[in-house]
Amino acid sequence: MNDHSTDDLATESFVSYRDLLFTVAYEMLGSAADAEDVLQEVWLRWVKVDLAQVRDQRAYLVRITTRQALNRLRTLSRRKEAYVGPWLPEPLLTTPDVAEDVELAESLSLALMFVLETLAPTERAVFVLHEVFDIGYDDIAAAIGKSPAAARQIAYRARRHVDARRPRTPVSPEETRAVLDSFQRALVTGDLQGLLDVLAPDVVFVSDGGGLRQAALRPVAGVDKVLAYMAGSVAKAGGAFTSEPTTVNGNPGLILRLDGVIDGVLAFRVENTRVTGLYYVRNPEKLTRVESETPLTSR
Repeated sequence: MNDHSTDDLATESFVSYRDLLFTVAYEMLGSAADAEDVLQEVWLRWVKVDLAQVRDQRAYLVRITTRQALNRLRTLSRRKEAYVGPWLPEPLLTTPDVAEDVELAESLSLALMFVLETLAPTERAVFVLHEVFDIGYDDIAAAIGKSPAAARQIAYRARRHVDARRPRTPVSPEETRAVLDSFQRALVTGDLQGLLDVLAPDVVFVSDGGGLRQAALRPVAGVDKVLAYMAGSVAKAGGAFTSEPTTVNGNPGLILRLDGVIDGVLAFRVENTRVTGLYYVRNPEKLTRVESETPLTSR
C-alpha cells in the first residue's frame, strides 16, 4: 500500500472520530481552544502510526487524546491558579442531538463541569472516560499509564467526589426549560416575587469575568445576596438588558445582551423545580462559540 492511500485512511478515520475526540478533550479541559490544540497534537501523532498494527482505532485515538489532554490540563491548572475569580468552562452552543443524549448533556452542563474542576487531572480523565464515554478500565489504564486496578480505584474516588456535589435527582430538559421560562419572565419584568419563587433559598451564583469584565471574585450564596448582587450589576451596567433562550452545552440557558451586544451566557442548575445554581460567563475570550453550533458526541 503506498503512503498516499495510508495517509487517506488515517485522515478518514481521524475525521470520522473528530467530534468524539473534541468532546473528550473539551470534557477534560473545559476550553474549546485548548481542545482544538489537543486535536492538532493528536493528528500529528496519528499520521505517524502504522495503522496495520492498530486493533481498535477509536480506542487508540481516545488514548492519544487523553494523554495530550492530560499534559494540557496540567499546564491549564497553572493558568487557572493565576485566573482572576472563579474559572467556568467555555460555553458552547450545541446541536439538538446533544440535548437528546441525556447522560452526555448532564456531563457537559456547566454545573457538573464546575464540579469536575475540583478533581485532580488524572481523576478527571478517568471520570470522564469511564462515566461519560463508557471506556473500559484496560483502555483507561493504557491511556493514563497505570494498572487497571489503579484506574478502577481512581474512578471510584472520583465518582464519590462528584456524586457528593451533583444534584440528587436528574431533571428533564422540559422541567428545566419551564423553570428557565419563569426565571426569564421575572428577570425581564423586574418581578422580584417571581424571582424569589423560582430561586432556591440557598441558590449559588458563580460569575466568570476573568479579570476582563466585572464579576464576583467568589461565588455568591443565598437568595437575598444573589438578588442584591444581580440588581447591583444591572444598575452598574446602565443599559438595556435583553435575554434570549439558547441551548448551552446540551442544556437550556440564556444569552444576555446589553444594548444589543452579548454580555454573557447564563447556565442553570435546577433541583425540585427551583434554581439552585446560576453560572454566568462574561469573559469575552470565552464567548466565541455561542453563536455557531459545536458538534459534540459520546459515540
